[in-house]
Amino acid sequence: MARARLRELGYSVGYLPTGPLNAITDVPGVLVGQTTILADTPQIARTGVTLIMPQREIWRRHLFAGAYTLNGFGEMTGVHWIHESGLLASPIAITNTYSVGTVSDALFAHAHEHGYGEAAMPVVAETWDGWLNDIGAFHVRREHVEAALAAASAGPVAEGNVGGGTGMICHGFKGGIGTASRVVELGPQKRPATLGVLVQANYGARRDLRIDGVPVGMAISPEEVPLPWGPPPSSSSIIVIVATDAPLLPIQCRRLARRVSGGLGRVGGFGFNSSGDIFLAFSTATQIVANQSEPHQVAMLPTTQIDPLFTATVEATEEAVVNALCMAETLEGRDGHVAHALPLERLQEVMRR
Repeated sequence: MARARLRELGYSVGYLPTGPLNAITDVPGVLVGQTTILADTPQIARTGVTLIMPQREIWRRHLFAGAYTLNGFGEMTGVHWIHESGLLASPIAITNTYSVGTVSDALFAHAHEHGYGEAAMPVVAETWDGWLNDIGAFHVRREHVEAALAAASAGPVAEGNVGGGTGMICHGFKGGIGTASRVVELGPQKRPATLGVLVQANYGARRDLRIDGVPVGMAISPEEVPLPWGPPPSSSSIIVIVATDAPLLPIQCRRLARRVSGGLGRVGGFGFNSSGDIFLAFSTATQIVANQSEPHQVAMLPTTQIDPLFTATVEATEEAVVNALCMAETLEGRDGHVAHALPLERLQEVMRR
């Protein structure tokens, strides 16, 4: 059957409503652009770049953000400045492990050439796609980053084998890019807020996969759907980006980033020793104008009202990972390696049981 998102299959996780697109772009102002690189010659390319523009003027109008690492065998550049200042001042790019430097250089060059100043600190994260992609060929170049910047839009987000997720593997099935959103009401005034999540899922063992509490990974054995490699490794990585229009300070954004761990645990990600599980959350509610000399006026959600956003983060993270699995297609890569897609008809059968 054709690839479909979890809700298109008749299932959902959690109880909160989604935004119109059930995507990170449901948060007003957030844009996503992706460049996918697929080639068989002269080397096998199964890679790309996924780029999140937190808002179009991010280079000049910064946002509050916070980051959290569940396990640190991975990279996300720029997080030291986020920890220090609480500010996100650049787009967020996700690619493969060997291309972090190239993508960071491309964003620095873009900022310099467009007059965005010399203080920009690009955020570039990675997961390893070397099982399917000839990662040592360094396929990602500046033009791919520029194409992702140019393609950034507020519409539906392509999922599965796209952008940085092109060569990724998740729970022994083909993985990649996934997204989801939630809408909540905050405080006694029931102020609406939207929260969206985007993941690059490249982690986990088959046996651990659960969807809405159902042990799908135990039901669909390696004898039924072969693993891409030998014994399932308890490693690899996931990058998770959380966006919201709720008025949060940096420490509150970091609290949201930590709650990603709850959603990841629900789907079967535990942050193993050789895994890079790195999460970043930002709020679009307050814009900090670069180099402004006057004090900034900011808004802050009372801490007593933040629980719905915690729940939204957990639910949207779980669903984003499952959407990545549901939308990804079987892919053959280097040396004949194959990552098989999660079989959707079989998934429906397991969920019914």
